[in-house]
Amino acid sequence: MTRTATSLDQDAADSLTWLHIGAGSFHRAHQAVYLNALRESGADRRWQLALANIRADMSPLLEALARQQGQYTLETVTPQGERSYQRIAAIGRILPWDERLTQLIAAGAEERTRIISFTVTEGGYYLDHHYQLDTGNPDLADDLRCALDGSGAPRTIYGAIAAILRARSQAHPQAALTLLNCDNLRHNGERFRDGLRQFLTLRGESALVAWMDAQTTSPNAMVDRITPRPTPAVAARVKENTGVDDPCALMGESFIQWVIEDDFKAGRPRLEAAGVEMVQSVLPYEEAKIRILNASHSCIAWAGTLAGLQYIHEGTLRDDIRQMAHDYVTQDVIPCLTPSPIDLAAYRDTTLARFSNPAIQDTNQRVAADGYSKIPGFIRPTLQESLAAGRDPQATAMLPALFLVFLQRWAAGALPYEYQDGIFDAAAARRMLAADDVVQAFCADAVLWGELVGDARLVALVRSAYGRVQQWLGQAQ
Repeated sequence: MTRTATSLDQDAADSLTWLHIGAGSFHRAHQAVYLNALRESGADRRWQLALANIRADMSPLLEALARQQGQYTLETVTPQGERSYQRIAAIGRILPWDERLTQLIAAGAEERTRIISFTVTEGGYYLDHHYQLDTGNPDLADDLRCALDGSGAPRTIYGAIAAILRARSQAHPQAALTLLNCDNLRHNGERFRDGLRQFLTLRGESALVAWMDAQTTSPNAMVDRITPRPTPAVAARVKENTGVDDPCALMGESFIQWVIEDDFKAGRPRLEAAGVEMVQSVLPYEEAKIRILNASHSCIAWAGTLAGLQYIHEGTLRDDIRQMAHDYVTQDVIPCLTPSPIDLAAYRDTTLARFSNPAIQDTNQRVAADGYSKIPGFIRPTLQESLAAGRDPQATAMLPALFLVFLQRWAAGALPYEYQDGIFDAAAARRMLAADDVVQAFCADAVLWGELVGDARLVALVRSAYGRVQQWLGQAQ
C-alpha cells in the first residue's frame, strides 16, 4: 500500500481510532509509547492513534512526521546516564492543521473514533481560582463566538471539542465517546468537563450539553514522564547510535507512569497490558504527583534560575536548592497527604533522583513557566490545608517567595530567558511589583491565592520566606 501524509497504513485488524490533540513532545514520549507497546506485544492491535494540533505552531512537526509515516525515535535516559533508542510507530494518521481544524473535526466525528485525549498544558483550560472559565481571555472569548458548523476557526480545546461534539452528535447520535485529559491539572477529567459544560452553556448549546452528558465520559488521569524540549543534540545522538536521520527525534527519562480511572464510555485498549494503572480513584496518585513532583520541580526551576543555573539537574545537585524541595515535601506535603497508599518518602526520594539526572538536560526555562497556574494548582493547597490543620508551613512558603523574586527579576529584565505563562497578565504583574509593600500586593493577587487572598497568615508566611530567599541569594551568589 502507498502511504500518504494523512492516512498511514496499519494492520488490517485496526478498527478503532484514538485521536490525540496536542502534538508536543509529551504525548509522543508518553501516551504514544504505551499504545506502541500494545501494538508490539500483540496484546491489542485494534487501535490506531490519530494526531492533531489546535494551533499552527506544530505544523512543521506534523509535516515532518507525515513524511516519516508517523514514526520517530525516542531516546530514553536513566538516572545513571544509560541511553536506549526505540522506534515508535503507534501513530497511524497525521491530521494536518488548518485554520478551521477541518480534518481534526472530521476525525473526531467518525464513529470509529472512541477516545479523544489532549495535552494543552494547565493554562490551556482557562480556569480561574474558582474553576470558572476566564471569559476575559481573548482566545476563549473568540471561541465563545466562534461558529461550530465547520466555518469557524477554534483556537481553544473547548472550541475544538465543541465543534467535534456538534459534528458527531449530528452524524452519529448514538456514538459514545471518552474525553481523556492528559495534563497536570488536579481532577483533570472533572475540571475539563466542567469547563466544557460552562463553555457550551454560555453559548446556549443546551442540546449539546445534554448529548455530552448522555454520550461521553471524562475519566480523571495522572501522567508522569519528564520530557524536555527536543534539541539538535538529541537528533545527533539518534543518528550516531541508530544511523537514522530523524528530525522528529525526542528524549525522555526512563521513568514513566500513567494512572487512569477506568471509566471509558465506548471501550478502550487493554492499557493495563502495557503498564497503565487502571484504578477506581486517581486522587491519591494525583495529589502525590502534583504536590511532590510538580511543585518541587517548580521550586528547583525558580531557585535555580535565581542562582544563575540553566538546568534542573544543576539545581537538584546543589545541597541548598535540593534541601528546599526536600524540606517542603517532608515538613508540609507528607503530613497533608498521610495516610496514603503510596510510600510518600520513597516517592520524594525517587523524584529528586529523577531531577538530578544530568543526561535529561531539562531547562529551568521550561519548568519555570506557567507560575500563575502552578502556584494555585500545585502549591496553594498545601498552604491551605496546613493552615487549616494549625500547622506552620514555613517550608512551603519558600516556593511562592521564590516565584515572587523570580517575577521581580522578570520585571527588571534580568531573567536569562523569556518567561512564558498561559494566563499571565503582564501589566497587572508590573503594577503589583511596583507596590510599596510588594509582599502584601503579591498576597492580594486573587489569581494566585483564591480563598487565601489577603489572609494575614499567608502574608506573614510569605514575608518571612521572602526574607529568607533574599538572605539565601546573598549567600548563594
